[in-house]
Amino acid sequence: MRAWMNGRVLDDPMGPAVAVSDHGLTVGDGVFESIKVVQGQPFALEMHLERLARSARGLGLTLPDLAYVRQGVAAVLDGTTWPLARVRITLTGGPAPMGSGRGDGDPTLIVVADELGAAASDVAVVTVPWPRNERGALTGLKTTSYAENVVALAEAHRRGATEAIFANLAGHLCEGTGSNVFYVIDGQLRTPSLDSGCLAGVTRSLVLEWCGGVEVDEPIAVLDDATEIFLVSTTRDVQPVSRWDERTLTVPGPATLEAQRIWHANEGSLLGMG
Repeated sequence: MRAWMNGRVLDDPMGPAVAVSDHGLTVGDGVFESIKVVQGQPFALEMHLERLARSARGLGLTLPDLAYVRQGVAAVLDGTTWPLARVRITLTGGPAPMGSGRGDGDPTLIVVADELGAAASDVAVVTVPWPRNERGALTGLKTTSYAENVVALAEAHRRGATEAIFANLAGHLCEGTGSNVFYVIDGQLRTPSLDSGCLAGVTRSLVLEWCGGVEVDEPIAVLDDATEIFLVSTTRDVQPVSRWDERTLTVPGPATLEAQRIWHANEGSLLGMG
């Protein structure tokens, strides 16, 4: 692991670094991006930085100049030889008084890189009873307030799965804890719209652009009739779902295979520092 914080590479990436009063630590006041790195080259870096900026604006955080953020990314990747890695960029409100109110200090910017293992060939998922709030103040923002996901993933693991899927308050399919959902009904590739409250995933956007598909909001029970389901995310790319709750699916299906083929044929065009 390598880490860079507020302009310098940390000698000990596992050592003390963030102030105990940092608002990201005390109340989860922060935003972040996770970026896949292939042979030292970040994937879709500009798209991730654009979303980081959107999330920061939505949370009312001041994001440093993006050139400065790129310096941090370059610093943690310099000299690395990992075939596959992940960079995480985290921006917090910085040191602040205890409580919800922010302080007047500078924000904290952290960039971390670490080796990443290959994603599993398929995934078992379960739906959880807690809804996403498509009308909440944080809807659509990639914030560090992930405790809801921690609880949902623990429930998924208890039930023998590795991802948890949420409906929203309307009962429509929304998203996973760290993934977007695609599915096939009557030969048509579909995914929830952003109005569902799901995150505007970078991989989701690229799959829609490269593979087509329809954005539609439907009751989560529609997945009972889906002939194929797959998840997409930075670390999964296109990953077929082999079990949805108690239902077993044959994987990969033809639409999933085609999406995987198109993905691998195009991803090289977005590797690099931009």
